[in-house]
Amino acid sequence: MFDKILIANRGEIALRVLRACKEMNIATVAVHSQVDRDLKHVRLADESVCIGPNPSPQSYLNIPAIISAMEITDSVAVHPGYGFLAENADFAEQVQKSGFTFIGPDADVIRLMGDKVSAIAAMKKAGVPTVPGSDGPLPANGERCLEIARRIGYPVIIKAAAGGGGRGMRVVHTEAALLNAISVTKSEALAAFGDGTVYMEKFLQNPRHVEIQVMSDGQGNAIHLGDRDCSLQRRHQKVLEEAPAPGIPDEVRKQVLESCVQACVDIGYRGAGTFEFLYEDERFYFIEMNTRIQVEHPVTEMVTGVDLIREQIRVCAGEKLSLKQEDIVIQGHSFECRINAEDPKTFFPSPGRVNNFHTPGGLGVRVDSHLYSGYTVPANYDSMIAKLITHGEDRETALARMRVALSELVVDGIRTNIPLQESLVRDEAFARGGVNIHYLEKKLGL
Repeated sequence: MFDKILIANRGEIALRVLRACKEMNIATVAVHSQVDRDLKHVRLADESVCIGPNPSPQSYLNIPAIISAMEITDSVAVHPGYGFLAENADFAEQVQKSGFTFIGPDADVIRLMGDKVSAIAAMKKAGVPTVPGSDGPLPANGERCLEIARRIGYPVIIKAAAGGGGRGMRVVHTEAALLNAISVTKSEALAAFGDGTVYMEKFLQNPRHVEIQVMSDGQGNAIHLGDRDCSLQRRHQKVLEEAPAPGIPDEVRKQVLESCVQACVDIGYRGAGTFEFLYEDERFYFIEMNTRIQVEHPVTEMVTGVDLIREQIRVCAGEKLSLKQEDIVIQGHSFECRINAEDPKTFFPSPGRVNNFHTPGGLGVRVDSHLYSGYTVPANYDSMIAKLITHGEDRETALARMRVALSELVVDGIRTNIPLQESLVRDEAFARGGVNIHYLEKKLGL
């Protein structure tokens, strides 16, 4: 087992990783930007290193600075959390070449799954259901592109192979608009990702976003830990998640879960990972794999009782999975509300000093947050400041607990999206379960 891990992230996920390390008697190193010197995990870590100024490219995305921090602190491994460098194959490769361990899959696997075209090909080979599409990059020949679109059927969506986070995508409803849409998407992809490769897929009209949590040790052993529904989204950003996904037939669920496990074995995956799908008319369609721990991993932990961070660290240290598939039993239901420092109506960021921070409690309530009274939320990073999670023996109980927990949560001094979350957990359609990915934006009039 590792004796010292450097945590290359900030905020609640850095604190979550630190707590897991402490439970495992692993020493911790926190790296931070200048503005983040007062973060909770920085104060609690065994050592801390300032790696640069506030802008992310000069600190949390500064690969040489992070590797230097590992060298001077004698760290043996780095946990990237999510975001920043978590899915950066070059970072994973440089960490490994420098003699350290990257807590995640190998660089070549990150590259394989980071390119949407190669990822889809790998998933098809493993039997994972995919969206009807171009089966590879779109050719330069315009007439061939038109033929592909006719075969798939309109509407179609043009996607950047290297895209993510809702960027590099364009929906096309008519043949007349297709070639221009391809050209514009290629230009945007090249500017945003340094790669102008695009591909085409059938555009599903009213799907849900359902994802599957996996864990694999890279030694031929892999398991799934059930699914999550993340359909409440605004501009492709998740707002509220739950596990398990409601209203999915057992046989349909079983087939896709097993295919994801097989895919992990086929590609030699190591660590925690998430297969993301669109789900419509009782069919799953693979869209991408996230080769890291997810923001919403706590809902899976609540319904399975498995510490995903701990298991992720174990397998990346070379140990075999401590769990078999039959050990995973889904118990009850869980919700997670993302609490952001933003205006609940305009969604403008709301950085500033938190005068008072009070967390809810009670049976089945969990709060993952780096906030404390007196902490100043900086304007430099993502606006998420907490995750409020509830669990109950069934969906109704977990949702009732979330309503109560939100009413008790106090973040004084800055604006937050708590009012939005309170309206969502009282929404009748959401309470019934199974709303699609467009529901929240329609509700907000966007």
